[in-house]
Amino acid sequence: MKAIADARHMTVRHLMALWRQPWWIAVSLVQPVIWLLLFGALFKAVTDIPGFGSDNYVQFLAPGVVVMTAFFGAGWTGMPVIEDLDRGVIDRFLVSPVRRSSLITGRLAQGGLTTAIQSLIIVLLALAVGATFANGIVGVAVLIAVSVLIGSAFGCLSIGLALLARREETLIATVQFLLLPLSFVSATFMQKDLMPDWMATVADYNPLNWAVEAGREAVTASPDWAAIAGKTGLLIAFLVVCGFFAMRAFRTYQRSV
Repeated sequence: MKAIADARHMTVRHLMALWRQPWWIAVSLVQPVIWLLLFGALFKAVTDIPGFGSDNYVQFLAPGVVVMTAFFGAGWTGMPVIEDLDRGVIDRFLVSPVRRSSLITGRLAQGGLTTAIQSLIIVLLALAVGATFANGIVGVAVLIAVSVLIGSAFGCLSIGLALLARREETLIATVQFLLLPLSFVSATFMQKDLMPDWMATVADYNPLNWAVEAGREAVTASPDWAAIAGKTGLLIAFLVVCGFFAMRAFRTYQRSV
């Protein structure tokens, strides 16, 4: 199919750009390493709180860091889109026979591969500092999969915002407005049962929290697969909505040129 061929072509284009700057993956892991090592050491005493449910904070934190890395990385997916807009690259693609959807799916595929590599590195680092993933490879695979899902969804959202705003300053401000509140209104750093009631209620509707809870549950010794499937279904639905938003934003941009 032409759509698949075009998506593959665009994916290769973005992967070649990543290949020319492989250090980007390492640089983007600096913040997750800080979360895992420094936060893990700083807040390790919270496991003494009655009802926390874990005696190893790094083990509790690690799945959240994996998901957060995908989430934060995806938030900036729109930045190279603005660069392509400024350089006229997008406009040149618009007069070519390439499928418009591939201009989005190619970036998402490259982002998904980057997320998978970063997630695996964080898992290995977590194992090195004392975390365990009781469900083994299956649990880690599910954790990486939900990270790719949340990353793809917010990648679509970032691309859509970039196409509408078309200014780096606006995109940066909007992304920052979303990233930090969603991060802290989730079970990434603290058990949801120990949150204030209003925060726990908001977390139930937070896509980042869906991914954190699904990923964390997947690496336990006895996962609740029904709960994981439910959260994954919500993430897929959220991805569809964000993908629709990105395509609508693309059509809006097309009409403006």
